[in-house]
Amino acid sequence: MLALVDRPVPEPGEGEVRIRVAFSGVNPTDWKARARPGDLPFPEIVPNQDGSGVVDAVGPGVSGLAPGDSVWTYLSAHQRPGGTAAEYTVQPVEHVVRLPDGASLELGASLGVPAMTAHRALTVAEHGPTRLAPGALDGRTVLVAGGAGAVGHAAIQLARWAGATVITTISGPEKAALATAAGAHHVVNYREQDAAAEIRRLAPGGVDQVVEVSPARNATLNQAVLANHGSVAVYANDGGDEVTLNVIAHFAANVRYQFLLLYTVGQPALDAAAEDITRAVADGALPVGTEHGLPILRYPLASAGDAHEAVANGAVGKVLIEI
Repeated sequence: MLALVDRPVPEPGEGEVRIRVAFSGVNPTDWKARARPGDLPFPEIVPNQDGSGVVDAVGPGVSGLAPGDSVWTYLSAHQRPGGTAAEYTVQPVEHVVRLPDGASLELGASLGVPAMTAHRALTVAEHGPTRLAPGALDGRTVLVAGGAGAVGHAAIQLARWAGATVITTISGPEKAALATAAGAHHVVNYREQDAAAEIRRLAPGGVDQVVEVSPARNATLNQAVLANHGSVAVYANDGGDEVTLNVIAHFAANVRYQFLLLYTVGQPALDAAAEDITRAVADGALPVGTEHGLPILRYPLASAGDAHEAVANGAVGKVLIEI
């Protein structure tokens, strides 16, 4: 269970940064971690992987950050007892990133898991780039499954910033409006349209990259729309844990399936994502809010349990706990 308690302000150690938290971002991984059976790895855990705030103190060996810097942080509760759902959090400096001038703390707390997952999904294609920047995806077509979700939203924005033509699938008009506001060139309602036929009409040569949230449900669709040497980057298992693929059809098209998990992807990939995302933020390419396709849903710290429940129940938008 989640309970609001008072604890001493933590002190940063070697290579650590203390952040006075402004916003704590809630992701599906946060409530799922609490729902897993078994003993907790620590006697007490402060949840939430993502957040933003202002550097309050730095430990020995820290360079590049100083008190007063506005920052965002990611994977803050991974193998650590202290996440971002607190007034103060201490994090390793490699997981703390300076926010560009003018970027809001709400935006900072909305990055983390969604934006870094989207970055990884867009940089694992066989003939695609390993880094994102303007022009990196020129000439490529990206299909984002579930463009109204937090990862889908970030994938649309990053792909558009990098020069791709972006198609997304959604389930209704409200989500279509959000995906369009995020910057998708084409929106396909898979409940009302023949999604494969419509995507093939929009991309006659096929889709180069798929950012996939539901591989079990979408395997047949992806097979129908992928270009030769197309790639499917799978970051979630919505709709089932097992995927059935037609082997002949996939090897005939040289299709690549790439599964990804931020926890185990390695620090070099995380560093690359943080650098590219920071550049995109500085370019104004990752805005949040309803007018940009990602409504912000705010909860006070005392209602952290309600915030987790909202995400578990499929809230549309980004759930933030305001400290």
